[in-house]
Amino acid sequence: MTNNCLNCNKEIIDKFCSNCSQATSTHRFSLSHVFQHDFIHGIFHFDKGFFYTIKELFTRPGHSIREYVQGKRVKHFNYFATIILLMTIGYFIKKWTKIDASGLYDDKKTVEGLLKVLKDYSKFTVFLHIPIISILSYFFFKKSKQNYAENVVLNLYMLCGTLIISFVLFSSMIFTNNKDFLVGVNYFAAALTFLYIIIFYYQYFSVFGLKKYQLIIRVISIAILYLLTKQITNNILNTIGLKYFN
Repeated sequence: MTNNCLNCNKEIIDKFCSNCSQATSTHRFSLSHVFQHDFIHGIFHFDKGFFYTIKELFTRPGHSIREYVQGKRVKHFNYFATIILLMTIGYFIKKWTKIDASGLYDDKKTVEGLLKVLKDYSKFTVFLHIPIISILSYFFFKKSKQNYAENVVLNLYMLCGTLIISFVLFSSMIFTNNKDFLVGVNYFAAALTFLYIIIFYYQYFSVFGLKKYQLIIRVISIAILYLLTKQITNNILNTIGLKYFN
């Protein structure tokens, strides 16, 4: 222990450095600390980190993310890190599937090009519709006085929720290659995504003074536009994939 901060060398008079906020309990690393604290607690601790964020996204999605945007940020996992981690989980789930996603379509060209693009550029393409939908949500809910960047953040967190819902289909593809069943699961996942988007936007913008009927109309409209924007983006990527990745 020392009377000076190990990070900035300022004198310590409390549990945290008044200059850089580092905890005064800083100590040397050990295998026990790396595993128990940095790994288990830092990422998977239920009241702070990845699992906390996932829990909030499916128990009170809009309310939780609005609180995050307004300043309650300590417990939440970073939105970019959450998306990348979810994409990594999705990648490994797909490795175990018994059928390729293109097998669910009668005309494989419907998604063949898209899948080729996603194979190498998924870390970039997953974000393509976010700037567009954020412009739409900014104007639809301008009365909330949320700026464009805040709309980007809330839509990135909503993307996390929709990525998790997509695991419903991929997980089902691990256990069966029955096309009819999987097509049904795909429709179910799409309906669940639509409902999730509605709930997310409704909760997020429910405190900004919109009348209930105005809020409902805007929420349903933006949910439809969200799915249309995503579909248009996928169609463009599919065309690019068919043209340049053959």
